[in-house]
Amino acid sequence: MNPSAFRALFPDLSDADFPFRQPVTGEAVYYLTEGGSTRIPTPPTMKNHGNFVMSLSEAVRWLGEKAEALGINIFPGFPVESLLVDGDRVIGVRTIAGGLDREGAPTDVYTEPTDLTARVVVLAEGTRGPLAQAWRDWQRVTSPNPQIFALGVKEVWDVAKPLDRVIHTMGWPLPADAFGGSWCYPMGPNQVSIGLVVGLDYHDAGLDVHESLQRMKLHPLFKEILAGGTMVEWGAKTIPEGGFHSLPERLCGDGLVMVGDTAGFVDVPSLKGIHYAMESGMLAASTIVSALGTEGVVGTSQLMPYDAAVRASTIVKDMHKTRNMRLAFKDGFLPGALKAGLMTLTGGAFPGGRIAMPADAEAPRESGPKRPFVPDNVLTFSKVDAVFKSGNATRDSIPSHLVIGRDISGEVADFYAALCPAAVYERDGDTLRVNAPNCVDCKATDVLGPRWTPREGGSGPKYRLM
Repeated sequence: MNPSAFRALFPDLSDADFPFRQPVTGEAVYYLTEGGSTRIPTPPTMKNHGNFVMSLSEAVRWLGEKAEALGINIFPGFPVESLLVDGDRVIGVRTIAGGLDREGAPTDVYTEPTDLTARVVVLAEGTRGPLAQAWRDWQRVTSPNPQIFALGVKEVWDVAKPLDRVIHTMGWPLPADAFGGSWCYPMGPNQVSIGLVVGLDYHDAGLDVHESLQRMKLHPLFKEILAGGTMVEWGAKTIPEGGFHSLPERLCGDGLVMVGDTAGFVDVPSLKGIHYAMESGMLAASTIVSALGTEGVVGTSQLMPYDAAVRASTIVKDMHKTRNMRLAFKDGFLPGALKAGLMTLTGGAFPGGRIAMPADAEAPRESGPKRPFVPDNVLTFSKVDAVFKSGNATRDSIPSHLVIGRDISGEVADFYAALCPAAVYERDGDTLRVNAPNCVDCKATDVLGPRWTPREGGSGPKYRLM
């Protein structure tokens, strides 16, 4: 975590007051092969001196407590189904009904949707937010490149001995034509966070990110760190990776602004996005306070100062410097690494212009031979066991929140089964079986297949440490 946004939001507090686990005191980057590792110089964009290791779940709870102490009402557990509009103006949101059975009929615990109206609605949905997707499509708000995404699968472990450095890796277990890498971070003396991120434009239709992480934990580099430990939490999510060229052409409209991952504020080369999300929220708040001081409708013109402020901020300035760096890897790891090095040396001037990028769903894919993998339930775990560790609290009897196409072939069913880290999809003969309650809302298939929609409040994972 880059602490700059916390420091700006709470200027009277010190770093010791923030919900950080520890400062980064050492770091190392390795290129992995299946049996070995070679330490390489830390790329300038990935240096973390001055940053902190933290749990996002803990930080969100801490920020929520600070907000409530100021008299702000927070209502968790009320997912939103749709925007309320008046002409082209957003005037509020409608929550999702609760207590429906699998066929969508009300049960004895049914709760009706609630309409909430507001002069300004802030979309902070994270990646692939359905409201933001709908609004952008409706208002024809495009971007030079489509947004592209990565899938990250993560575990938190109690360990027997402290880890003394932040670790990042490249190479194995990913194929050479896939973009991604791993991390292992110390979270105090007795815990570590370990995970693997893979760009969803990969070409092997059988690539399984969860299984790849399980194999990775058996590598000597990580096996030594985890030996004698216990996996205490598991999770998965998508990350927007398109960078500068995938930012929306405008970040606001009549009665609406977009912040954080919803807008795509992630700088992939530095592996950072949380402080950008916070900074964008602060800039949005300043604009909205001014807009609410005027009479009548809050239109696009009153909210455009937010757009201008973001584009003049460190958010967009940082993303502009690395604007083509993630995109350079679309032709493979080695060519991408060479181009990324030149981009770093030239401050983003090389190669000039914009590297065009197709949407992830347009990437060509082929099925290759699959290596069987059997978890040992000590270091490695099945998807079903992992979902249990996410604290998933979804009722088995709620309607499916996944919109599936018709006539799914066995080959496509295999692709969905490998793609999903939570065992939601299974091939059953030549058909697709869907275990919707397993879903942990990572939204990977929303990028490449079945559409994700919000479900009733209280569903999904209950992360404590992620």
